[in-house]
Amino acid sequence: MPGVTKFEAVNWNQPTSELAKVFWDQQWKQIWFPEEIAVSKDIKQWKEFEHQDTYKKVFGGLTLLDTVQTNIGMNEIARFTPDYQEKAVLTVFGAFEAIHAKSYSYIFTTLCTNTEIDEVFDWVKKNEFLQYKATKINEVYTSIKEDDPESLWKAMFASVMLESFLFYSGFFYPLYLGGQGFLRNSAEVISLILRDESIHGVAVGFFAQNIFKQIPADKQDELKLWGYEYLLDLYQNEMRYTDDVYAETGLSPEVKAYVRYNANKALMNVGFDAMFPEEEVNPIVMNGIRNEGSTYDFFSQKGSTYAVAKVAPITDDTFNFDDIQ
Repeated sequence: MPGVTKFEAVNWNQPTSELAKVFWDQQWKQIWFPEEIAVSKDIKQWKEFEHQDTYKKVFGGLTLLDTVQTNIGMNEIARFTPDYQEKAVLTVFGAFEAIHAKSYSYIFTTLCTNTEIDEVFDWVKKNEFLQYKATKINEVYTSIKEDDPESLWKAMFASVMLESFLFYSGFFYPLYLGGQGFLRNSAEVISLILRDESIHGVAVGFFAQNIFKQIPADKQDELKLWGYEYLLDLYQNEMRYTDDVYAETGLSPEVKAYVRYNANKALMNVGFDAMFPEEEVNPIVMNGIRNEGSTYDFFSQKGSTYAVAKVAPITDDTFNFDDIQ
């Protein structure tokens, strides 16, 4: 009928995106759930831990950023991405971001009291540096326009900056402690999240590079300038955030070096040159928590403390919801 929209079905038998299926397959190979990691084994060490406040704030900040990425970032980018296979990949990434956000609550529930948890989430709403970076990222996500590759590229750039750069001031502390055998199982959760974020940064960066190639050269120059200025703004805020969160630990200089290292990696993911000079990064953090036989690279499977939960078989009673209030 004339004037009726013809909806198109995604056809995975005819590749329309160079690496969409590769990213799809790799993400699903990495599926995991926080409840299958024995974070409760960290309780004894947690009770004796001197810097609980920093640890809780680190996870609070990560929870906010993953919430933004789940509810806004991946949804908006997928909505305006024209390729259906890439849309599907981005949708899957969004689901994993939701797993990440829930993972922090799992750690909170295991280690903290309800009052402590409420205090952390109240701090998240009040911390000016944390709210600033969430706002800056959200502004770009909500500015994408239909049939506007430049605004879509900016959103993908912001996404890569979030997942390959801004997360890492938070990742530093659990990796630093876990690499020394402290709060080891909580650190395992972070290493699994980090592995997901690695593929997200690479994939969205790759999609962004393909869009960038289709933009006229003069506009590319404008976007590149915008990108570096955007990163620098986020970086300056991140330095203040790091000083604020890590004040009681004396680790701020080491965290900042790790942040700069990952800022350069984020730029590489979108095909840009590094901004910061090379410098030494704490080797414990650089190795993640690669000890006791665990490996955490792009193509690794689950780590050494990960154990699949025993799940009861599905029966008719599984779908009996009468007792649920």
